[in-house]
Amino acid sequence: MELEVDGIEQAVSTGALPGWERVDHLVGSAYERYRSRTAGAVADYIPALARVDPDLFGVAVADVGGRVHTIGAAGHDFSIQSISKAFVYALVCDALGHTVVADRVGVDNTGFGFNSVIAIELNNGHPMNPMVNAGALATTALVPGETPAAQWEYIRTGVSRFAGRFLELDGDVYQSEMLTNQRNKAIARLLESYGRITIDPLDVVDVYTRQCSLLVNARDLAIMGATLADGGVNPISGQQVVSPHVCQDTLSVLAAAGMYQRSGEWLYEIGLPAKSGVAGGIVAVAPGKGAIGTFSPRLDEAGNSVRGQRATAYLSRTLGLNVFASAATTRHLPQP
Repeated sequence: MELEVDGIEQAVSTGALPGWERVDHLVGSAYERYRSRTAGAVADYIPALARVDPDLFGVAVADVGGRVHTIGAAGHDFSIQSISKAFVYALVCDALGHTVVADRVGVDNTGFGFNSVIAIELNNGHPMNPMVNAGALATTALVPGETPAAQWEYIRTGVSRFAGRFLELDGDVYQSEMLTNQRNKAIARLLESYGRITIDPLDVVDVYTRQCSLLVNARDLAIMGATLADGGVNPISGQQVVSPHVCQDTLSVLAAAGMYQRSGEWLYEIGLPAKSGVAGGIVAVAPGKGAIGTFSPRLDEAGNSVRGQRATAYLSRTLGLNVFASAATTRHLPQP
């Protein structure tokens, strides 16, 4: 479906986060409320992730003005994993444009698991959206660069600009995943057979695995999310990382598919565009306001952090972040 919007200026209506002390108090409350929860399990199908301390838990909130609230293990580095999909997608959209990327990758939820092959076959080779592995591989294949090394540097530099600091590669995680990513290699070759990947598919898998192995922490995720919340401007560095329209595209896709097959339930209960990763990170974005970053490695069966989901839900409600929430205005209230 295409909507004619040329020549129509985009209107934006947003609010603001509460004051510093209120946000700080609620971040602390979220941490204390859920720190003792032990449900879920670490991602043991990747050996390097299976060794992580399951009790680590950190929460961060960043607003578009550059204020950052952190507690717990918010500074503990972990591999970004699938959360990278959102930011690489934004970089590719910024480089190639809305129409090109939407046509090649798609924007609809598959209704299947993040590494589904069935979803590709049922849609005639179309990967459907950039937040599942097939769509992420198709997106990475579109990254500007004449060589895999050039594409990798484009990604590392761009994602680092979102974080406002240089992000390093976790070599152990990268090597561990390269030894266990046969399914991604198969998906990439399948996409090649449908013409969705037009360069060496194994090179694409290598670059994609590297992007997933970048080290971030919950504070980074909050800042990265706040960059998407503020029209592409990093609230710490002040750099324009991507355009406002790219942020809108990215957040729309996150709302539809960022939490995999749980995306509908997530929007219903929490009401924020979000993305999770199997190392235990979650980033959730409140447009115009800021973002939440959490880290806790125990995952549910869909691959989403259990404590991270609960902390995000709590903060969404108490900070007034749900994009679908509203209340009656005073002009409609009964007069005394």
